[in-house]
Amino acid sequence: MMKLLTVFGLGIIELWAAIPAGFALNLHSVTIGLIAAIGAMVGAGTVLVLGERVRNRLIRHRIGTYSNAQHGRIYQIWQRYGIIGLGLLAPLLTGAPLGVAIGLSLGAPAWRLLFWICIGIVLWSIMLTFLGVLGLAGINSLGH
Repeated sequence: MMKLLTVFGLGIIELWAAIPAGFALNLHSVTIGLIAAIGAMVGAGTVLVLGERVRNRLIRHRIGTYSNAQHGRIYQIWQRYGIIGLGLLAPLLTGAPLGVAIGLSLGAPAWRLLFWICIGIVLWSIMLTFLGVLGLAGINSLGH
């Protein structure tokens, strides 16, 4: 149970950390992907619900001023691909919670943004877990 909570907690903060941790804890790959994705969705939903003060604090802490944000990769994705691009790429590039905070600060409709962030979380969870399985299979084949 503690292993699952660890992967879930890391998923809330960062999907990139949760999936390798799940493999390090010897969890099944489907369990890793599922628990990490659920954790990331909870993190994104929490930022959505907590409100503007917390979102602004999170953005200032991770990015700095608004002018710095306009030159960042996420802002460029927003300008070019809109809410769908932001939702699909933010879980990988910045993490889901920060992606939600940035999207909301850029004026994205909250529930539509959350929908696309969740789609991105699921896609990246599947891909990263699959890559982890392939990597472990490759390492195991070297030993035989």
